[in-house]
Amino acid sequence: MGLIKIFSGEEILAVTLKEKLEEANINVVLRANNQANVLPSIQTAKPVELFIMEVDYGKASPVIEEFRLSI
Repeated sequence: MGLIKIFSGEEILAVTLKEKLEEANINVVLRANNQANVLPSIQTAKPVELFIMEVDYGKASPVIEEFRLSI
């Protein structure tokens, strides 16, 4: 069993979801995509991805769904 991606998007949203999952005792890996801004003139929010262990998905699913409905 490995990691599965559960979120990809703005850092502020990723950190919020990460905190909610950690409150539910689910370990989360946050990976920043540092190569996304290849054009220095374009300033956008830094994209990040969240991963969890595949075995934790059942426990994380309600937290993820509640988060998605709140944004």
